[in-house]
Amino acid sequence: MSKGYRLTASTGLHKGDRDYQQDQVLLLSHARVSGCVLAVIADGMGGRSGGRKASNQVMMTARQLFERYAPETDDAAAVLTQLAEEAHTIIQLTAVSSEEEPHSTVAAFLINAGGDCYWMHSGDSRIYHYRGRNFVKRTLDHSYVQTLVNQGEITEAQARTHPKSNILTGCLGAEDSPPVAVHFIPQLRAGDILMACSDGVWHYFEDEELGAALASLSAREATEFLIEKARSRSRGVGDNLSLVVVKLEPLES
Repeated sequence: MSKGYRLTASTGLHKGDRDYQQDQVLLLSHARVSGCVLAVIADGMGGRSGGRKASNQVMMTARQLFERYAPETDDAAAVLTQLAEEAHTIIQLTAVSSEEEPHSTVAAFLINAGGDCYWMHSGDSRIYHYRGRNFVKRTLDHSYVQTLVNQGEITEAQARTHPKSNILTGCLGAEDSPPVAVHFIPQLRAGDILMACSDGVWHYFEDEELGAALASLSAREATEFLIEKARSRSRGVGDNLSLVVVKLEPLES
């Protein structure tokens, strides 16, 4: 791992006001390589148990692929793409064998020991990158309202309260092949923060507000604060919430 920082991390999961928990979150450290971690969020959809089956499948696929991942030789971007494609195929097979319609989003990032990072997403679960409290980049949702934003028809603020904000243009388990977007960060450094979360979290925050919370709080405090604040703002109609935060804490000189 690069000198100058240590990784601190936390996950958070809450049922919100839903009857069932269909979100899943995973944070794994590599068995052989210190400083290599994988974080995954999946937001399942499809009936009482269909969504949970779909998000569980994302987690199982992620575990299996990361166990076999050799950071020295394997292509991290290819592994993340494989995660989405394999989970998609198995979720589709699950749908054939049951009367449910299981679907899931996925958002995953993989940090290598040298400080390079790849992320991948499909659907509207997001990944955010901050440098301190300053926003660097986030994923763009595969959703109807994001298409409207891209076309300049509505603003980001309008997208959050749009009546069709929950309509996805692609995800895992649908009839069509899922959209899979991959991003590469050549070198993370001390002070950087990565967060993956489901729409039950990000729906209630501006990008700047997330950055302020992530930068000023520890990873554990940030997950608790964001869940608590999202629960308050959802006013009794909140979705499942899931998030994973990884901070690159500067080492004391």
